[in-house]
Amino acid sequence: MLLERFPDYVEGRAATDDELLACHTAEHVERMRSISDYVLLDGDTVAGPTTDEAARLAAGTAIEAARTGGFALVRPPGHHALPERAMGFCIYDNVAIAARASGAERVAIVDYDVHHGNGTEAIFRDDDNVLFVSLHQWPFYPGTGGPDDQLETTLNVPLPAGSGDDVYLDRFATVVEPAVRAFDPELLLVSAGFDAHVEDPLAEMAVTANGFRELSRRCTQLAPRVAAVLEGGYEIDTLPRLVEAALEGFSG
Repeated sequence: MLLERFPDYVEGRAATDDELLACHTAEHVERMRSISDYVLLDGDTVAGPTTDEAARLAAGTAIEAARTGGFALVRPPGHHALPERAMGFCIYDNVAIAARASGAERVAIVDYDVHHGNGTEAIFRDDDNVLFVSLHQWPFYPGTGGPDDQLETTLNVPLPAGSGDDVYLDRFATVVEPAVRAFDPELLLVSAGFDAHVEDPLAEMAVTANGFRELSRRCTQLAPRVAAVLEGGYEIDTLPRLVEAALEGFSG
């Protein structure tokens, strides 16, 4: 449905082993490459013979978006994928791989998916050249990203269930913007999840299309280069409209 809504899309490419290994262990990459039948990787994540190909295409397309200032409309999503394993529908951490392959020395990642981006946080926890900021429902899956989970370059902004545009935009203005401006990134990548939408079936937030438009617009003010990677969003009838609103925001 997304490709039908945006017919001028440009096809991406598959990530190389070296690009994946910048964020994931060799054991994880090899396990995904070797899957020949349908398996359950965790309680939520099914993989089959074509999963590695799809996940590599998602990661490689995210890299190209980071390099060109685009929006990678990809599946599977990535921000739960840990260095050593898949998790929560995510195989490889697309936005993290894009950050490492972008060529930028200082990268900020703003994640407004409804779930905490625990995989992205884990990958960059000890990397002072990458600022990771996550706004998410809490307490909620995956159980991380609480108010005490903070480091010099890790900023978690947990929000209560039922939060809508006003709450998100207030926290963005008072917490996220000052932190990103102080970090002064060369590139800002957005983990653009739309499962905080009021109609999404997997969460309990109340963000509207206008909220996603404004969040995206504000992201463009925080770095000279901005790109985005699709994460969650599970109401398929509304997702194209929400992506369109975000694109309007990114285009300024």
